[in-house]
Amino acid sequence: MAPPPPAWVQKLVPSSPRGPDLLSAERNGSQVNSERLAELLHTKEQLELNQRIEKIISAEPIFDKNELLSMGRVDRIERSLARGKTLKRLNAKHNWSKEEYKVAANISGEPNVYGLHDSMWLVTLREQGTPEQHKLFLEKAERAEYVGCYAQTELGHGSNVRGLETTATWDPKDKTFVIHSPHLTASKWWIGSLGKVANHAIVMAQLFVNGKNHGPHPFVVHIRDLKTHEPLENIYVGDIGPKFGYNSMDNGFLLFNHVKIPHVNMLARFNYVDPETSEYRRVGSPSLIYGTLTWVRSNIVLDSGSSLARGVAIATRYAAVRRQFQDRDAEEAGVGGETPVLNYKMVQARLLPLLAASYALHFTGRGMMELYNANQEQMKKNLANGPTKRSAGPEELNPGADLLADLHSTSCGLKALGSTIAVDGLEMCRRACGGHGYSSYSGIGSWYSDYLPTATWEGDNYMLTQQVARYMLKTARAVINGTAPDNETSRILKHYLARKDTGAAFDVLNNDGDLVSAFAWRTAYLTFEALRLRDKEKQSWNSLLVHFWRLSTAHSQYLVVRNFHDAVVKDRAAVAAKVGEPTAQALVDLYRLFALTTLEAHGAEFFTAGAVTTTQISLTRTKGISALLDAVRPNAVSLVDAWSFSDYLLNSALGRKDGAVYEDLFARAWSNPVNNLTFDPYPTSPTLIKRREAKL
Repeated sequence: MAPPPPAWVQKLVPSSPRGPDLLSAERNGSQVNSERLAELLHTKEQLELNQRIEKIISAEPIFDKNELLSMGRVDRIERSLARGKTLKRLNAKHNWSKEEYKVAANISGEPNVYGLHDSMWLVTLREQGTPEQHKLFLEKAERAEYVGCYAQTELGHGSNVRGLETTATWDPKDKTFVIHSPHLTASKWWIGSLGKVANHAIVMAQLFVNGKNHGPHPFVVHIRDLKTHEPLENIYVGDIGPKFGYNSMDNGFLLFNHVKIPHVNMLARFNYVDPETSEYRRVGSPSLIYGTLTWVRSNIVLDSGSSLARGVAIATRYAAVRRQFQDRDAEEAGVGGETPVLNYKMVQARLLPLLAASYALHFTGRGMMELYNANQEQMKKNLANGPTKRSAGPEELNPGADLLADLHSTSCGLKALGSTIAVDGLEMCRRACGGHGYSSYSGIGSWYSDYLPTATWEGDNYMLTQQVARYMLKTARAVINGTAPDNETSRILKHYLARKDTGAAFDVLNNDGDLVSAFAWRTAYLTFEALRLRDKEKQSWNSLLVHFWRLSTAHSQYLVVRNFHDAVVKDRAAVAAKVGEPTAQALVDLYRLFALTTLEAHGAEFFTAGAVTTTQISLTRTKGISALLDAVRPNAVSLVDAWSFSDYLLNSALGRKDGAVYEDLFARAWSNPVNNLTFDPYPTSPTLIKRREAKL
């Protein structure tokens, strides 16, 4: 390792005022109780769990994060496997619950190669397997004897599950399914944990029985030898190569050449091929077959708030420490010194709405998971009702599955909106950090690149909005016909129809409830406008895709605003009792900031819908938002503190909790592995490296 800096360098300190003093002043100047707010966000039990697990993880040398940023992909994949195995051993040693293991995986840093095994592989086996298949596959999968993945996406098809090309053909002669890749584009692609780790895969393939295609179904396929870990005969599998991010995951490809699998390998909780008669049957409620994707999307919604909050925490703390230029008015008044970047209104306008959005998405995500769990329980109770007829897609659910239909639409829309806000917000945070934001030591760039695929996996964010539009149009038709179920979507559409002739009168600047109503009104207007264009004017589906995207965005924004309102405004007294009145008021300020900045950004739609006037839009911009930025600014650091991100988790020089930004940046710079090398820079010399310092 390169020698440490000389003594005279080590004596140097940043100029005053120093980061720790600046962050301390920020916290002392805030009335927000970040510790009580942290308990409201996470619960005291969850915070204690996080601390306990982090103590275990950080003590393991394999989870040291110092060298990760300088590693090439091959080394990172190898390190990822070592980390994954260590997590498994710690899991067994400490007998962790599923929640504890998830916390450990999150704290450990970058994704590891068991990521899809621990999520979609196990969830799909559990949710879609029969008791016999649980015994055969799930028990071994939970012990990681069968290491698996979920192979759905293909080289030529991603979001369009109906278009998958891989086939599973029933052979009644020997009672097997024949898995085959008829084209190069049928290759499974982007499948996490497949490239080098998995020995089994749940393969989504078109089921053919007696020449009839019954659509995509899940099959458990053995792909690698359990002893040698070499691919089995007629299976071609490997890693797809380096990516923009997520390079610690072995995303893979997979091709089949007429591979036979036993009858029992088709997951048959909801769909079944009789081995004696070759009859295809549906068992129970077919809608539950979409539980895996809905579960994944619900978790994405839940995680979007904290994912964004990591970048916001780093950028906000650094903006409080970083001082640049001098405010012109202060300079004219004879006040010396550079201005903290966080005091500039332009920086506030970029960061503080994202701070509000992180809270909004967090409370929405909690509501989303509660809705998912309630719906799963309700749907399981309905299994005894027997099969019902339905179309091929999850967005066209039978009337007996109204709960799941609403959940599916909600999960699609919120997944698209939440991950888009988080992805765009993380890039905004990076840029708000100025030049140092481009350094990997900022902690934002690597997190952004690993989070970025969330906008496209489990349904491309633009394509998913069509699912929401279908559901909204279907519900609107049912409302008009008087056959709509009694759910939230139906109620806002009914309310709009009842009042559209008299118009709306929402006081969005002074009434928090009216803010929610304005968002609901805009959603309803866009829904019935889409219905008119589709049903009356007979416009093509393709021509309306942009309108459908706007409708999905509007509906999802309404859900976020409503969830945020219900969490911090609706029962204000209960919140104040938990966190104190000043902190409760800070949460209300965040709610208003998120709602008004969203309204202002889409002002034309709100005006066209008749939800607000041009005067209200103007006042929202000039008075409402500006005043809220002033109100949130003194509490910004305390509000990001409440997320309780440890320095170990953030791994950021800029976002250090103690504010020692510049000391950390310099320490990381001199200790990076490139400084272990002494170059030979002369073109006439064939030598590249004169000397390599040994690693400690």
